[in-house]
Parts: sequence; C-alpha cells; structure tokens
Amino acid sequence: MNHRLIRTFIAIPVPESVFNLQGNLKETILEKTGKVRWVRQDQLHLTIKFVGDTPDESIDEVRGVMQKVADQITPFDLSIQKTGCFPKIERPRVMWIGLEGALDQLNQLVEMVHNGLHPLGFPREEKNFHPHITLARAKYPQKNAPDISSFLNTSYDPIPFQIEKFQFISSELFPNGPVYTILSTHFFGNNSV
Repeated sequence: MNHRLIRTFIAIPVPESVFNLQGNLKETILEKTGKVRWVRQDQLHLTIKFVGDTPDESIDEVRGVMQKVADQITPFDLSIQKTGCFPKIERPRVMWIGLEGALDQLNQLVEMVHNGLHPLGFPREEKNFHPHITLARAKYPQKNAPDISSFLNTSYDPIPFQIEKFQFISSELFPNGPVYTILSTHFFGNNSV
C-alpha cells in the first residue's frame, strides 16, 4: 500500500488588521539593501506546531488530538505588538511581529498539542516556543543582507487578537511558494464545527 506523506502544521489564523500592518511595514525595508520575500496574506498565521511529514492514515488521529485539546481550552486574548527578527539584525532570515497578553494560556495550548501528538510519533520541538507571526523572510546567499533597522524601530498600535480556534493545515511546496489547505478547524470550548 502506498503511504502518502503530506507536510502539515497547526496554526491560529490572524486578524485581518495584520494585513494592513504588513502593508505599512513593507515600506520600511528597501529592496535595494537586500532581497526580502513577504509572506502572502492568506498565509499569515501564528504557528503552534510544525507537524511535518504526516502519513494519510495519521490525519484523523491528529484531528482527534486537536479536538480533545480544543475542548479543554477556553478562548483567550492576546495583542499583537512589536517587531523582531531571527536570528540577528546583521543577517536576518525571518522578520516577525510579536505577541503579548495571555501567553501562559498560549504556552499551555502548545504544551497540550505536543503532549497529544508525541505518542503518535510526532516528536516535541527541541527549541522553546517563541510566539510570533512571520511577515517576511530573507534567503542567503545574497550580496547584501537587507537593512531592517527601520522595520525593527517601527511602532504601531497594539492589535487585539482573540484566540478562539486553531487549524490543521497542509502545505504543498511549489516553485512560486507553498499552497496551504485547511484540513480542519477546531473551536475552543466545545463549540466545534
């Protein structure tokens, strides 16, 4: 039997006001300093866990874990504020916006997802969870690293972000970027669709 693997991840969709913010922040990084690829609006999200290569037959098991977790979590509030980058300003690979608010609840959600998926053969992340929403990426080698100092120095009004559901998403890679498909949506606190 042929086992098909699909790349999947678990994420929370972001409020639409993030799209405007991304548009404003685009103007802070000048292309002439170095190339940056902005994440498409329909692909902006807060990643909870990159699941990775997932066999077809595990899809329902992952959905089951997500539903169990969703039933135990009540909606909570974060706010989107600040900008940042990984790994360092001199050679940034990821430009992001940060999160404040009920981070304990967010960390608890992440922990529950990891605990639920670990027995299914999806190991825990080695790195600590650092909540962020990726807006742009830079790839190397390129002649100059992009100058992101104005991006990092931009301040904006915090954006309210109510966390009330998460999604199981597949990601197919194509030459012009990934294509995402939502496999399931799970609402917190027992009001599932």
